[in-house]
Amino acid sequence: MAFVSIRDLRVAFSGVPVLHGIDLDIARGEAVGLVGESGCGKSVTWLAALGLLPGKARVTGSVTLDGEELIGASRRAVEKVRGARIAMIFQDPSSSLNPVHRIGRQIGESLALHRGLRGAAARAEAIRLLDMVGIPSAAKRIDLYPHEFSGGQCQRIMIAMALAGQPDLLIADEPTTALDATIQAQILDLLARLRHETGMAMVFISHDLGAVSSICDRATVMYAGRIVERAEIGALFRAPMHPYTRGLFDAIPDLDAERARLAPIEGTVPDPKALPAGCAFSPRCVRANGFCRMEEPDLKPQPNGGEVACFYPIPAPQREEAFA
Repeated sequence: MAFVSIRDLRVAFSGVPVLHGIDLDIARGEAVGLVGESGCGKSVTWLAALGLLPGKARVTGSVTLDGEELIGASRRAVEKVRGARIAMIFQDPSSSLNPVHRIGRQIGESLALHRGLRGAAARAEAIRLLDMVGIPSAAKRIDLYPHEFSGGQCQRIMIAMALAGQPDLLIADEPTTALDATIQAQILDLLARLRHETGMAMVFISHDLGAVSSICDRATVMYAGRIVERAEIGALFRAPMHPYTRGLFDAIPDLDAERARLAPIEGTVPDPKALPAGCAFSPRCVRANGFCRMEEPDLKPQPNGGEVACFYPIPAPQREEAFA
């Protein structure tokens, strides 16, 4: 049995569906990447799983943690999971940290809530967590305010707060998006090291394929509220099967190649209120035909491994030639 299992998860806002039946399993200790453009449903999937969506959202389906159902569970039962067994860090630490409270107090609140630590014990553990995530002179800086830290250090503080409850699963929601390249690499190294040291599982939500490849064991590609492809990291990078996944790779600049125009995916993710008939990606897909515009493909296992939701996936020989 998977540690975390999501089955047929659907979300609608004011009657407009935005997630269309997500199935996903997370094993203990593994790292899974969720990839896709903004608006594909990556963050909504986990906000729904943890009961963090606003009241106007209608959530159906199943999310189990060690066999315990979270969808429809009591508020008290879900609160015992959030932060303690499943923690989440967000892409903008400046909006997540309280600007009028010292960081030691904010970490201390998590320690008191999830582990019952207070006073000197909580302070000592907060300093240890700040040391663990690489905040220099943690014992001296624990009483500073968020604005007295850099953006990268604030993200490290958010990671320390997430680790305060000793979670089994860490959801990292685009934690490097607002950071420069050097700091991004440091945060990715930190997350990989913490996962190795603690044994926790991780879901890494990002549009950055390079970041996903450096930290995840396998990846799931989402488009318009559906999973369109998933595979082991190595297989996905060697031979993406879905035209959307291939488009994401083609849009990455090659620093070693001659100067050339990038190959973007034309168009944008469709508005949930006006999804096209058939495959949602068909208006942007160079391989689509009339059948694709009438029928919706299911996510199906492929002979060479992985799963893809496409009537005309990119054949293996062409993929190998393209990436040779």
